[in-house]
Amino acid sequence: MDGDIDGEHDGGPTPEREVGVGPWPGGREAWPEDERYDPELLEHGDRRNVVDGYRYWRLEAIVADLDTRRAPLHVAIENLEHDANIGSIVRTANAYNVAGVHVVGRRRWNRRGAMVTDRYLHVHHHPDVAAFAAWAESEGVVVVGIDNVPGSTPIETFRLPMRTVLVFGSEGPGLSEEMQRACAEIRHITQHGSTRSINAGAAAAVAMFAWATQHLAR
Repeated sequence: MDGDIDGEHDGGPTPEREVGVGPWPGGREAWPEDERYDPELLEHGDRRNVVDGYRYWRLEAIVADLDTRRAPLHVAIENLEHDANIGSIVRTANAYNVAGVHVVGRRRWNRRGAMVTDRYLHVHHHPDVAAFAAWAESEGVVVVGIDNVPGSTPIETFRLPMRTVLVFGSEGPGLSEEMQRACAEIRHITQHGSTRSINAGAAAAVAMFAWATQHLAR
């Protein structure tokens, strides 16, 4: 099959795509008089992975703005094996601007895949399932596990609760038995191939998308 090889195509080497924006046009005299803007970014440019509306904004200003429109969705991950997929799940959680991310188990988690998107979220730690379940009950948040265990129901055929926390397990073992007992319901993603399960990060993206299509305005 024809295609680009080693960054080359018919017109020669593929130019590198520039990420972000350079210094604010016009220099210091043209800087906006707004405390949301970061002088360092205005002077040197903003190469962060943020939408254009947040270019040159301080981190704290972005978080404050996101806080005014968080989705009533929480995401929880059982951190039993320092799973590399946790970072990927957190990055997707940022895309849906969830109310909170909850790490259950080990406090330290693999941040590599998050690509610093966790800085724009509220990340909470619960030492064990009991503490996590107590938090959910106190907040009136329905615990919904995502796993293809016996007795689970298809995520695509039943409406998900509005105020919910979607819980994901480790890549291999999935949700622990204790976490399964803490769930009000467990959903699975219907598959049509030969593989028993899909990647945990991919499953989380599908589940969050399913919730968003039901509850978030386009």
